[in-house]
Amino acid sequence: MKPIRILLADDHTVLRAGLKALLNAEADMQVVGEAEDGEVCVRQTVVLKPDIVLMDINMPRCNGLEALEQIHKLTPECRVLVLTMHDDPEYLRQVLSTGGAGYVLKQAASDELLSAIRAVHQGGVFLHPQHAQLLLQQQVAAPPTQLDLSAQEQRFQSLSEREAQIFRLVALGHRNGEIAEMLFLSVKTVETYKSRLMEKLGLHTRSALVRYALEIGALDEEDDKVTK
Repeated sequence: MKPIRILLADDHTVLRAGLKALLNAEADMQVVGEAEDGEVCVRQTVVLKPDIVLMDINMPRCNGLEALEQIHKLTPECRVLVLTMHDDPEYLRQVLSTGGAGYVLKQAASDELLSAIRAVHQGGVFLHPQHAQLLLQQQVAAPPTQLDLSAQEQRFQSLSEREAQIFRLVALGHRNGEIAEMLFLSVKTVETYKSRLMEKLGLHTRSALVRYALEIGALDEEDDKVTK
């Protein structure tokens, strides 16, 4: 099995060295490059084509959010996982809306970071449950207009029952293989349903799907209801 190829982007040399040692100690991971600012990160991503960019938000010359936007346009197949000190729902929302695949705090345990990298590499979106809750709280504090909410809900209600099931499972972070096992479907069938529902909802990334699910309250239902 090929290791997960990772590019590290952070302006702190000592932190990069520590992360490099941690990741290279894993049999399924390999650090293939480093960047000390956002501009170098974008250039290195285009040249090295890593599987994952592990990137800070606060960087000189070009911050992480600006770099993320460029990376998403230039190399959309690359997954970006943000590693930051900012426990702020607004930063989290911006990361997801710009195409980021996950958000991990620097004070998190190393096991959480490793799990996030593996989840993102397999096509998932990594959000700590606390962060998902923060997004929900922010949405309640500033709800969309009734017109916008109605339009969103109408699009969601256009999904078939099976598409709605798969939508919620994807939003909860389950991978295609897991969903296939839970619903007794083939992986290919799950992928077909997912492509169809994304097209109906006008969504292009998994992170956009998660944000949409939070906005319409689709994750408020209990997990056991999702699989019925």
